[in-house]
Amino acid sequence: MSKIKIFSLGGQNENGKNMYIVEVDNDIFVFDAGLKNADDRMLGVDYIIPNYDYLMENRERIKGIFISHGHEEQYGAIADMVVDMPDIMIYATSFTIAMIKNDLAESNVEFNNLIEIKPHKKINFGKNSIFPIRLTHSVPDAVGYVLSTEDGAIFYTGNYVFDSTMAGAYKTDVGKLAYIGKQGVLCLLSETMSACETGWTAPKHRIAQIIKSTLSKAEKRVIFNVFQAELYRIQELFDEVEKTQRKVIILGRKLEQTIKKAIDEKHISFDKKRIANINEVNNDNVVILISDEKEKPYSHLNRIVRGFDKFVKIKETDTILFASTIYDGLEKTASNLFDEIAKLGASLVITAHEDFREYHASREDLMLMLNLIQPKYFMPVMGEYRCFVAAAEAAVDVGLARENVLMKLNGQVAEFNNGKYEDKTLKIKVDDILIDGKTVGDVGDIVIKDREVLSENGVIIVNIIIDKFTKKLVQTPDIESKGFVFLEKSQQIEAERIVIKIVEDTSKPHYIDFNKVKNEIRNQLGKFLFLKTDSKPMILVIIQEI
Repeated sequence: MSKIKIFSLGGQNENGKNMYIVEVDNDIFVFDAGLKNADDRMLGVDYIIPNYDYLMENRERIKGIFISHGHEEQYGAIADMVVDMPDIMIYATSFTIAMIKNDLAESNVEFNNLIEIKPHKKINFGKNSIFPIRLTHSVPDAVGYVLSTEDGAIFYTGNYVFDSTMAGAYKTDVGKLAYIGKQGVLCLLSETMSACETGWTAPKHRIAQIIKSTLSKAEKRVIFNVFQAELYRIQELFDEVEKTQRKVIILGRKLEQTIKKAIDEKHISFDKKRIANINEVNNDNVVILISDEKEKPYSHLNRIVRGFDKFVKIKETDTILFASTIYDGLEKTASNLFDEIAKLGASLVITAHEDFREYHASREDLMLMLNLIQPKYFMPVMGEYRCFVAAAEAAVDVGLARENVLMKLNGQVAEFNNGKYEDKTLKIKVDDILIDGKTVGDVGDIVIKDREVLSENGVIIVNIIIDKFTKKLVQTPDIESKGFVFLEKSQQIEAERIVIKIVEDTSKPHYIDFNKVKNEIRNQLGKFLFLKTDSKPMILVIIQEI
């Protein structure tokens, strides 16, 4: 019999940054290692990953990281993690490994411990084993993982939907799910991102009809914006393009490599001859396909709209189709982008969330998974807390005892001894790592707050020059403003007087306390500026001796 601990370092009460840990006695199994897109409040931050100090401290016990599918919410932290843990073993299916390799190459990270697995082929780890089961998602080769232990199985789903029309590398093996359920499942970890949605996800996740309508109505160029390699959504686009005379231009080397590899491996069906060169980007009869990788969503399109892209400029005759719904926390970014497109005169088509769903399990999908797996315990994962509540209600509706639904946040541990859950309120320390360009870990709350102040209130720079020997002012302080509507002339003079008085009161013959001067100026000048302008700009004080 075993002692089992299950907890998350990221992914609970949030969308993205998925990383789930299962400890079986002395062995650690890690499921997914993803990133989270920075929202509108995270100024200058490119993406966020979970703090993995716990894994660093216990690296000798880690059997491997098992990636469920090829989306950055599942694998986007790997390029950062393997720099610190180069000996870690990472397991994934063929297409997912290709995506990880692309990401490693773009990050200039060398890593050789990628192990390709096959769906429905067991991997043994002593008395425990991993069994991957193919599930349906918007990318091929998506799998859930069954971790078999002496006390029963733990099944981690990753993202999934049930869609009977899917085939090949997109098809769910329902028979295998039912078989696992009959063997005895201790705990199910199922995604819940769309658990609040009633009914089934299929067929509301399909957007072929809106693509067809857009292509038929658009007389000129069409720009198709899609999130992070949603290959089946791209397949829907290609299916409709093949019914027209249009060609496709793929913007972005990584996206182009992904699509061409998917075509070669028959995960996407499309004639490569219909993929045009970038030189044809201004032709009327083309569809331009764009996406974002490891950046804030819409960043690529934002550059185009603002006129910073060297290949594409928005025309009044363009039609722009947003093929993915708006992520929570990015409503402001999306709204501003939509306004800018409208100002340029281009037509805009947005897939409304009420009509089109993402490839995530809605309530009926979740209840079917629960019925097939028949777990003793259910732990909702991947989603916001309201989604966990909806998932718990669905679990109770299909017969699971409410006390067997484990509602956990990041770091909160579910512990099982001899196959029975014990509520010990254990907690693992968790945190975020903010990635700003090539800066890892040094971007914290203070930096974000400073950026927020600068963006909203601007900065005041106070330049002070004093005599090196007498410590007296050489000239009137120079007060400059950046991003701040400055004062009237009389108020400017008064601000200078405040600075002069502070310097004179603080300095002594042949000595001045620079830190005290700076703190007093920030304090008194800050109060004065707030009184006069109702704003709190950042105040930088520069003191030079000559």
